[in-house]
Amino acid sequence: MPGQKYEPGSKRDFDLLYEATYQRIFRSLVALTGNPAAAEDCTQEAFLKAFREWKSWNGSAPAEAWVHRIAINTAISHRRRERLREVGELVRRLGRPHDPDPTEHVISPDILREVRQLPPKQAAAIVLRHLHGYTNRDIAAILGVPESTVATRLADARKTLRARLGDYRD
Repeated sequence: MPGQKYEPGSKRDFDLLYEATYQRIFRSLVALTGNPAAAEDCTQEAFLKAFREWKSWNGSAPAEAWVHRIAINTAISHRRRERLREVGELVRRLGRPHDPDPTEHVISPDILREVRQLPPKQAAAIVLRHLHGYTNRDIAAILGVPESTVATRLADARKTLRARLGDYRD
């Protein structure tokens, strides 16, 4: 994870943080939400939340991890809201085609579909590990949980994916 030093409350530093992390966060949220437009909305909402709290960021976690945590929590909330509107979402999906998913060139559509079916916290751990290559320690910092929790989430997610996909090799 980049070790850039940022000063809380500095607009210039927040702009640098935005530039350094935007694409990585957006790709994570596309994988979690399954919808580039929703991922864009969640990414922007996460950065807006982060900017509002920028003066109070205490540096206990790296700024990149702090923003990633906000973004993942935003995407998880989005997924929960979407599930409540599932019937309306189905009608919308049947009514018009989807925009291409930028993660499909990186991850097999079968695997991506199954990752989206995982519980949100497991999906977040899988995306951070296998799409972005973060270590368990990095993921723990991003999500604000112990490393052992990350390991458990990854193991549970892999077990579920293996059960659904078999011994899938890309």
